[in-house]
Amino acid sequence: MDRMERAIEERKDSLATLRASIARAQDVYSDSSGRGDSHLIRVVQGSHAISATLSAAVHACREELLTAQPGGGRPQELLDKALASDLEAIGRGIVQRTIYQHTIRSHQPTLTYAEQIVRAGGEVRTLDEVFNRLIVCDRKIAFIPDPASERSEIALAVEHPGVIRYLVSVFEHVWQRASPLHTFPGSRLPPVLIDEVRLAILRHMVNGYTDEAIAARLGMSPRSVANHMRWAAELFGSRSRAQLAYLIAKSGFLEEASE
Repeated sequence: MDRMERAIEERKDSLATLRASIARAQDVYSDSSGRGDSHLIRVVQGSHAISATLSAAVHACREELLTAQPGGGRPQELLDKALASDLEAIGRGIVQRTIYQHTIRSHQPTLTYAEQIVRAGGEVRTLDEVFNRLIVCDRKIAFIPDPASERSEIALAVEHPGVIRYLVSVFEHVWQRASPLHTFPGSRLPPVLIDEVRLAILRHMVNGYTDEAIAARLGMSPRSVANHMRWAAELFGSRSRAQLAYLIAKSGFLEEASE
């Protein structure tokens, strides 16, 4: 219980830091718009165009590649395509750091891919919830999803130095909180990471998210979310979802993340 309460406090501090960073990023964006620097943020549309642009940027990378990959386990075909490129980059001396969600530790194809990356000299860490997809090459160009669109085939290629500094600062902040992937435990998460996942699930449940929405945010299946919810129901002696949320809030076990 104490461990999870400490985790809640740590998340409050992290949230405050991220909000401050977002405020600074908004200032940077406003300044760039006023100076006519909008050409430093380009729209790349269509899966083929995005793939080609990313491949060219990664191939041109000379020093550092930072990546955040939410969504849990990745499809085998994407892993196969990424592995050769990533190993080639590491072989050129590129410092590669990647953040995944904890759930990849129980997804064997992604875990196998991560194992090969780590053995080649890359670094992989995991977290319960990754902020968003991000790729930064040499701190000169970054790729992010278009926040104004719900479509998955629109990306932004960012070359504005101020925005890139902001994105790297968010990455570094999350990297410090993430757990290194030193060992490869197969199909089970370590107990401490199970606690982190459960904490995130309960936080989202209290905030009104459905099992399906929680699963999408944490990169896991709705069945896994339901299993954790059953654990919580047994712990608190709850007979319904509404009662569980009430008991958690009343007990002080978990506080809502929103202000």
